[in-house]
Amino acid sequence: MAATATNVVHPDDFAASREHGDTAEIKVTFDRARGCELLEQRILRFAPGRSRERSLDGQQEVLYVVSGRGELELEGERHELAPEMGVFVAPGERYALDNPGPEDLVAVSVLVPEGREAPDERRRVTVRLADQPELPASTERTFKYLINQDAGCLDVTQFVGIVQPSKAPFHSHTYDEVGYIVEGEGFAHIQDESIPLRAGSCFHLAPGQEHCIENSGTSAMRILGVFHPSGDPASREYGSNI
Repeated sequence: MAATATNVVHPDDFAASREHGDTAEIKVTFDRARGCELLEQRILRFAPGRSRERSLDGQQEVLYVVSGRGELELEGERHELAPEMGVFVAPGERYALDNPGPEDLVAVSVLVPEGREAPDERRRVTVRLADQPELPASTERTFKYLINQDAGCLDVTQFVGIVQPSKAPFHSHTYDEVGYIVEGEGFAHIQDESIPLRAGSCFHLAPGQEHCIENSGTSAMRILGVFHPSGDPASREYGSNI
């Protein structure tokens, strides 16, 4: 698959939409219209107050809190929200978000088609990044799982990758992935394109698309990744551009 500049976008380049009576501004960065068939990535900005109630019909949702604090009311139960937290909303569930202010609460949301059901005892609604073990992916890269099968989400993996200053070899994955640069700067090298990345940049990598992420800064880059079907972020296939 050929790469284009649309593999990487920045939310600043998109207009926000807001439904009447809602506190959330929504920017859709990747969806079917932008070549991402199964995943829809959105940047949500919740102003202070209570959002309208949302429900998922035939979809499941994973969120990552970038900044701000609040509470998620999910099926009548309340869950604290804080930065660097992953959230799993299962198909058919209803939720609203309370933001006490004064700051907006910003989250990265990814909608995925409804999948397999996990046993209720495995279900976790929120997972704190600080509570998760850091696992090796390569000599310059580690990662932490947030939402995956351990949280009862069998079809989607949400993780944060920590990339030291480096440039990885070209490789590809078997899964469909969307990502968000939480912190740092560098380049996404996709096919014959080198596209700048900065905090807030969003990217999409189709299955089998050769790429590598370069951290051109002096400190660690942190990348939020969500992919389908679920698996191991360290799993990769090396192609001809190594």
